[in-house]
Amino acid sequence: MASLAVETCNMQVDIDEKNTHHDVRSQWVLNAPEPPSPWRVVADSVRKTISNCREKFSPLRNQPCTTLVLSVLQGIFPILNWGRNYTATKFRKDFLAGLTIASLCIPQSIGYATLAHLDPQYGLYTSVVPPLIYAVMGTSREIAIGPVAVVSLLLSSMIQKLIDPAVDPVGYTKLILLTTLFAGIFQTAFGLFRLGFLVDFLSHAAIVGFVAGAAVVIGLQQLKGLLGITYFTTKTDIISVMKAVWEAAVHNPWNPRNFILGCSFLVFILTTRFLGKKKKKLFWLASISPLVSVILSTLVVFLTRADKNGVKIVKYVKGGLNPSSIHQLDFNNPNVGEVAKIGLVVAVVALTESVAVGRSFASIKGYQLDGNKEMVSIGFTNIIGSLTSCYVATGSFSRTAVNYAAGCETLVSNIVMAVTVSISLQFLTKLLYYTPTAILASVILSALPGLIDINEAYKIWKVDKLDFLACSGAFFGVLFASVEIGLLVAVVISFSKIILISIRPGTETLGKLPGTDLFCDVYQYPMAVKIPGVMIIRVKSALLCFANANFVRERIIKWVTQEESEDDKGNSKSTIQLVILDTSNLVNIDTSGIASLEALHKSLSSKGKQLAIANPRWQVIHKLKVSNFVTKIGGRVFLTVEEAIGCKSEC
Repeated sequence: MASLAVETCNMQVDIDEKNTHHDVRSQWVLNAPEPPSPWRVVADSVRKTISNCREKFSPLRNQPCTTLVLSVLQGIFPILNWGRNYTATKFRKDFLAGLTIASLCIPQSIGYATLAHLDPQYGLYTSVVPPLIYAVMGTSREIAIGPVAVVSLLLSSMIQKLIDPAVDPVGYTKLILLTTLFAGIFQTAFGLFRLGFLVDFLSHAAIVGFVAGAAVVIGLQQLKGLLGITYFTTKTDIISVMKAVWEAAVHNPWNPRNFILGCSFLVFILTTRFLGKKKKKLFWLASISPLVSVILSTLVVFLTRADKNGVKIVKYVKGGLNPSSIHQLDFNNPNVGEVAKIGLVVAVVALTESVAVGRSFASIKGYQLDGNKEMVSIGFTNIIGSLTSCYVATGSFSRTAVNYAAGCETLVSNIVMAVTVSISLQFLTKLLYYTPTAILASVILSALPGLIDINEAYKIWKVDKLDFLACSGAFFGVLFASVEIGLLVAVVISFSKIILISIRPGTETLGKLPGTDLFCDVYQYPMAVKIPGVMIIRVKSALLCFANANFVRERIIKWVTQEESEDDKGNSKSTIQLVILDTSNLVNIDTSGIASLEALHKSLSSKGKQLAIANPRWQVIHKLKVSNFVTKIGGRVFLTVEEAIGCKSEC
């Protein structure tokens, strides 16, 4: 009997020590210092930025002025850094890679210019100045800068709503150049103010759908050149394009020579591409096949005078180096506001493509790409490009892939490409007079299969149905409405997904895993054991706010009611005495969230139940203390769920 009394006494001492220990740990949570105010956070951020700048430039304080200037220039122009270690071996590889991408760039640039409803030389201009600017400012080693199909389509589809290129080609060109300037300004601002998150408004799924839809529209528009149609619709939706093709075939019979010529070389280009993929050493065959097609088809038309028999040709291409276009930037145009909006959309799309391409190949090579510097460099290429008769340029996936496969080492390959294109502009443009438009259509069509990624779309479908909805919305929006509608649909669906997750956050009931101190979701881990008389709930959201607070409160009350409801035999399943809210996921809470917790506490108290808070974050516990919520629940705030369970005997 005496031993039993001693044992009971020892057990009571252990319980008292354990409770004391829990009380001490609870005070750690309750007596934490106040979190920094928003102003303090901003001030600390500014102070840290200034401190980093001082640390960066402190070694240069006692250095000559020339050293300081050189350090600043190296930050702006990375070529001054890697250029010091440049070798003849690297130049040999870059020279060959530059010639290779130039052979692909020349026909593509002409084709993309026609896609943008510009004269062919503007595509070549865009492949001269922007690559040179990017070569001295860019941080990617493999990216190839120039015109791309998606941006060309985006520009033409949006600008032609303001002015018809067929009626006023000069005015249309001026708006394109002004859009390029605005796009460059926006891109530079994104980088300088570190607003790169704006590019992420277009999710990966949205980009996949948008690019695929744009590829289909681009392909349909090339039927004009492939069939030799003279009059064609300016709309980009699939219904308008197919209607235009049908009307042209019925009322204005098309010339089969254009179709035969274009399809023959399209098969040739696709065949060489297939061989290049099958045998990696023959990658150069696929890259030069577009230029070979242009040369051979031009010779065929010139020797047979097929242009006299209905074959459409490019005709005059203005030669010479990039002329200044400063005088063409008309800020007094009544459409300047709309042009600025278009520039913003184009800036985001172009940056998204360029940064995605650059990061993809940087990860392969094992180095880090500075996103903000990339934005600034792309922005400057377009600002300067708009002053030198260029339209919006960005990183091209097809040319970058060829550049990488050709073994480029640095951005010197871009310089070689630009010099090669400028030589072509100076001396070879007259040879393009007899180039058939069907070949340009074939060159563009051959680049489109790489833009339609069916495997990635299927992967998105398997992983996330809401993401696939955004992907489909972008695809069908571009296909059946317009390019900008497709972008808008994708962004709206993506934001709707975020809002839906915010206003209907998941909640989970927790149980203890046998043999551990871990508390996990009982549905994910069926072996987890629920604690009798206790319901443990975790909110799967970082913020409890006005948008989701009532939903969370109603869900908790519903679960408590269901837990205590009668089973099939009429017996009560269990009686809940304590509800523990695990707030380990909550980063912040607002007044609506606190009001909801107060309403939850009143509802539970009216039924004889208690509410406890476990593992609150810094901002959360501070606001709960300031609002006196901690006092209202009797100070039941604990460091862990297990310690919160220990208070059940006190309830």
